Amino acid sequence: MELPKLNFQDNFDFKFKRDKDKLFIYDLIRKTYLLLTPEEWVRQHWVHHYITVKSYATSALITEKKIVLNGLTKRIDLLVTEKTKPIILIECKAPHISLTQKTFEQTARYNSVIEATQIVLTNGIQHIYADFIDNAYQFVRQ
Repeated sequence: MELPKLNFQDNFDFKFKRDKDKLFIYDLIRKTYLLLTPEEWVRQHWVHHYITVKSYATSALITEKKIVLNGLTKRIDLLVTEKTKPIILIECKAPHISLTQKTFEQTARYNSVIEATQIVLTNGIQHIYADFIDNAYQFVRQ
């Protein structure tokens, strides 16, 4: 698999392994190798960004947490916490997936359960940031 160059200023030190015809990437949070899918490639960039650039502890990051939304079980991609309080909810899409109003609304619905103060919608190339202030989302530049 040809790994696309993503829109991050830093180069991260990823660990890979190959098993037969499949490529795996080491996840610093779960401390195991995961199948390297396009979405996982994006998520691992954000994991490394928060650990190596923003200096968060791995315990402050939660991946693939189950939530219940309208009676259905969903999984969030990445949650950044501070003292167990949800701060940033990150929804990762594969690089070839366009970020649309529909994908933003999906993230906002997930956040209605999580209640983070900021959400990030990303495909690794484009990143959309929104702060949740006074019961409304305000888009911000970063």
